[in-house]
Amino acid sequence: MTRCEATTERRRSSLLALVGVLGELLITGGLVLTLFVVYALWWTNLTADNRSGRAGERLHQVWAAPPGPAAPRPFQGEGAVGFLHVPAMGKNYQVLIRMGTGSEILNEGAAGVYETPYHSAMPWDPSGNFALAAHRDGHGAKFHDLDAVEKGDAVVVETRDSWYVYRVDSVLARTSKNDTGVIAPIPEGSGYQGPGRYITLTTCTPVYTSRYRMAVWGSLVRVDPVDAARTPPPELTADH
Repeated sequence: MTRCEATTERRRSSLLALVGVLGELLITGGLVLTLFVVYALWWTNLTADNRSGRAGERLHQVWAAPPGPAAPRPFQGEGAVGFLHVPAMGKNYQVLIRMGTGSEILNEGAAGVYETPYHSAMPWDPSGNFALAAHRDGHGAKFHDLDAVEKGDAVVVETRDSWYVYRVDSVLARTSKNDTGVIAPIPEGSGYQGPGRYITLTTCTPVYTSRYRMAVWGSLVRVDPVDAARTPPPELTADH
């Protein structure tokens, strides 16, 4: 082998070694990325569901306890308000509602009540907008299927003493994540022209991104009292 051939062979060997190292790095990077996706979309869902499930059980225990001398408080432990039921997102769909929309609330698998930039009205208030947010993906992904909700669908809020039954009036498929008007007392873009008893559900869109927001708006149809058996309203027992 000539000197030139030897030099060429060394270069070829070095190149092959470099390609091998790069290949190993790409494989390692792919594995790391896969593990991150598994963590973000599976593990966080699992842990959030477990935490919200336990918090929901505690809330039911509080509700089942004999009432004290004072009138029942609207908020129970952990800032819990009640439960959200949306049959269009699953026959047995239920999510715990808590006050606030910070990560300490939403990452626990709850739907959070907006307290800023507008302080949401509560379902029992005479007028206003009960505005909620939840994750589209990861951390329970409670609003993953919010895009399945359509005009005319039922949305039910369960509290200790009442079932608040809403009907969906309009849906905004996409808006800026800075569009705070969608949760205003009279939500902008909803079609509502004056004060009322409204509910707004918001989440990120498109799926697996947080670039935009979508909103679902509904208005209160009626309030049913909770009986001893906590019999749900017909909207939650009908076949869908």
